[in-house]
Amino acid sequence: MTETLTRLDSPFARDVVRGLAQHRKTIPARYFYDMRGSELFEEITRLPEYYPTRTELGLLRDHAADLARFAGRHPTVIEFGAGSATKTPLLLDAVAAQTYVGIDISADFLEESTAALSASRPGLEVVAVPGDFTHALDLPPLKGERIGFFSGSTIGNFEHRAAVELLRSFRATLGEDALLVIAIDTRKNPHLLEAAYDDAAGVTAEFNLNLLRRINRELEGTIPVEAFEHRAIWHDGLGRIEMHLVAREDVTFEAAGEHFAMRGGETIHTENSYKYTLPEARLLARTAGWEPLAFWTDEREMFGLHVWAAAKDDMQP
Repeated sequence: MTETLTRLDSPFARDVVRGLAQHRKTIPARYFYDMRGSELFEEITRLPEYYPTRTELGLLRDHAADLARFAGRHPTVIEFGAGSATKTPLLLDAVAAQTYVGIDISADFLEESTAALSASRPGLEVVAVPGDFTHALDLPPLKGERIGFFSGSTIGNFEHRAAVELLRSFRATLGEDALLVIAIDTRKNPHLLEAAYDDAAGVTAEFNLNLLRRINRELEGTIPVEAFEHRAIWHDGLGRIEMHLVAREDVTFEAAGEHFAMRGGETIHTENSYKYTLPEARLLARTAGWEPLAFWTDEREMFGLHVWAAAKDDMQP
């Protein structure tokens, strides 16, 4: 009983109730990533339509020597989001890191990913920090220069103002003289974008629908998952892909002890993914107190990898 009451009074429960009570219903994208959601996202990264992961991998491989020139001697890499089995080792090797710190809201997935990384690199010190990286976090004492790593163009999931606040919180977590290696998706043909977020195999649809299953499992929900479908659309005016869960018919359900009703065709807005031109990305950096040092992209300009330094004259408390 105590465990149930705790879940129903959790940030997840409060955000779900608040979001579903709105006229335009929404649930924050960070709640995709329970264990099953994290597994599904790893599967998404291997899909043929989903270009970001393989393009980012190529950029990390092609520019390893460039990354090494920016890094100090045996730095610490702090990754915001549990480490990818493919991308994280490339950066660790490129900068000859002596310590890796993984930060993630999903404690189970973080434990799994850091354990795998530690087993594959016995000489690397691996530290797991469960927590919400959208807020400044206290890190344990660390040696060497700190290099933040924010991969997968996850910055695109945040509204512009929230993205600035997130990047400022990274600076507070990392401290002075830090670097940030950040992947940011580029503006491109909307058909390529929509295919990447609505794949033919339906994995992204399952990833989106898993959010409803999580609500049912953790918040005593009664959502009829089969009554919803996944939809991904490009919003040109806002420069973003939007993901929605669309009610196929009128539905009523409960979640976290509250009652909700939706009309057929009504949606739950679950994710935004903003795409940036290079000038927009550099403006974002400077607004948040980072100074752009380097930018690399692939031949088709499908994706970008940036290196930023904490601006000396704009450190935030």
